[in-house]
Amino acid sequence: MQLSNRTLNRTLLARQHLLERSTLTAAQMCDHLIGLQAQDVPPPFVGLWSRIADFDPATVTNGLDDRSLVRITLMRGTIHLVTPPDALRIAPHIQPVLENAPFRKGFNFGAMVGLDPDEVRAHGEAALGEEPMSTADLRAAAARCYSDRDPGAVMQTWLYQLPVLQTPPRGRWRDNSRPVWSRIQPWLGAPLDPTYPASELILRYLRAFGPASTMDMQAWSRLPAMKKAVTELGDRVRTYTDDRGRTLYDAADLELADPDLPAPVRLLGWFDNALLSHKDRSRIVGDTSAPPLRTFTTNVSPILIDGFLAGMYKIFVNGGTARLCVSPNRDWTKAEAAQVEPEAVALLDFLEPESEPVVEILAPGADLRP
Repeated sequence: MQLSNRTLNRTLLARQHLLERSTLTAAQMCDHLIGLQAQDVPPPFVGLWSRIADFDPATVTNGLDDRSLVRITLMRGTIHLVTPPDALRIAPHIQPVLENAPFRKGFNFGAMVGLDPDEVRAHGEAALGEEPMSTADLRAAAARCYSDRDPGAVMQTWLYQLPVLQTPPRGRWRDNSRPVWSRIQPWLGAPLDPTYPASELILRYLRAFGPASTMDMQAWSRLPAMKKAVTELGDRVRTYTDDRGRTLYDAADLELADPDLPAPVRLLGWFDNALLSHKDRSRIVGDTSAPPLRTFTTNVSPILIDGFLAGMYKIFVNGGTARLCVSPNRDWTKAEAAQVEPEAVALLDFLEPESEPVVEILAPGADLRP
């Protein structure tokens, strides 16, 4: 069966809870999505606000404080907000990928080339013991161990080599404190679980992002042997083709969404999972060329109209006013602009409740830099 791009779009949005807001808790949503991209503090809050009805950001703060949620480096080498079980069972799959990176020439301009990885790891284990440690203290320890190397590169190598997570206060609602790091086992009181099959992880990916190709799976996870994982799933997956004839896999017990379902305007956080979890992102960016990843940096975030990327926005707060400036990627109709404005005001009320909300829709392609 061949699937249209619109069918893939509506199915992705439905599984991402972007067609209608969900009653799931923040922890349940993190489990379903296999974590929320959380390299910066605001994006997971915006992602949950976009997906959960009456979302209360205190649930994330409380979860970080009581350790029922954690911020940890996982897929694609970026911080994700996940539940402890996922931290313990996904990290063993990701660690080999992370640990190999620092000793390549492309890492920090070859700053770690020539060093013995085992020796570097041993110094890192000695520096980061059982108690959380700030970035500044880790950097100072790196300088003491390797006075002839860039201490920032040594510290980053330790953070890749040692399974670690970020502890509060960073990650709490509106708290952008500098990271404090802890080894996983002391913080969660449990060791990593290396028995969790990669095939189960991929099946969960399909439930949140499918149907998808093996190249999509690899782009999301950065893990090898995707075809092997799919084969291990056997009749738990079914296959389709896309409009280019490529094979797509899906969980056998899930239905596809109706391509004619209406899709409300959604404002997502920068680097949102829905945008970056496929090799072929045309199912959500549309038929135009996918924007480069740098488009999503510096707090610039995507807007979906009719389910597809229709522009970018950035929020500027100054003098009691919160301005949400929009740069469309095409000419919008008056009806489309009218749909965006109330959702944008609602987001400003959520993020900056003490400021006066202002929405400005600029010319297509307008620069969102200050």
